[in-house]
Amino acid sequence: MEQLTYTIDAETAGLRIDAVINRLNPEITRSHAQKLIDDGLVQRNGVIVTKSSLKVAEGDSVSISMPDVEAPEINPEDIPLEIVYEDSDVLIVNKPKGMVVHPAPGHSGGTLVNALLHHCGAELSGINGVARPGIVHRIDRDTTGLLIVCKNDTAHASISRQLSVHSIKRVYECIVEGNIREDGTVDAPIARNPADRKKMSIQPNGRRAVTHYHVIEPLQHNFTHISCSLETGRTHQIRVHMSSIHHPLLGDTVYGRAKQPYATQGQVLHAGVIGFVHPTSGEFMEFHAPLPAYFEDLLRRLR
Repeated sequence: MEQLTYTIDAETAGLRIDAVINRLNPEITRSHAQKLIDDGLVQRNGVIVTKSSLKVAEGDSVSISMPDVEAPEINPEDIPLEIVYEDSDVLIVNKPKGMVVHPAPGHSGGTLVNALLHHCGAELSGINGVARPGIVHRIDRDTTGLLIVCKNDTAHASISRQLSVHSIKRVYECIVEGNIREDGTVDAPIARNPADRKKMSIQPNGRRAVTHYHVIEPLQHNFTHISCSLETGRTHQIRVHMSSIHHPLLGDTVYGRAKQPYATQGQVLHAGVIGFVHPTSGEFMEFHAPLPAYFEDLLRRLR
């Protein structure tokens, strides 16, 4: 296990420790730094850090125990990809329903990463480790839509920075239970559910999470078609936030009803718009993906 030690200077004093780690070592993204903190691998002045929000002071000693990377064998697989855009830095893919983004226990193959390794070969960023080459953010298995894939570490660092300051445009469409009559915002912190670590929940000590929702169309049978713009990007954010205001997503058996009225294969949620500043050109680019066929079919049935 590699040990990294840094001394905090005046420029970084007063910042959150996860942001400081990223600034001192750009190869460690803020999300990676937060995981290291959660795993008890970060110390400040010899004391294990338990919160990513901890502020550092000038002269503090910050040490990081970097776990040895065990390279899992991930095989390239010739899986069709719907590529919306591609250049030497980034690739925008429209992920289908049911596809897992990266390998995990129980999903060693058939993932987006397996498909990317076949399509891109070695042209993928390595910042998040060999299990997640090119992956800078993710969407759930049953969520469809747009993802940015980075083809080199410079692009990965640029997109990560944009994610950390919430400047990437991300708009989702979904169908929720209940009649929503006007637009609104949910501003509620999200953290792991202490009673079920596989779920997220609103917790006072969680990370700030903000979702802006807009009514697209009222539907029959007590449903509403809405869009959600993410100001932040927490795990399961839209699903948790809409459930918290008593409008869970149609098909979401985790945060909604256990028995759903339609066979949807999970939540009805589509990442339809993504916009960001290109890592090399500096140009703002925006991409759109149409609603998948199953989503359109549900809308026809509910109108």
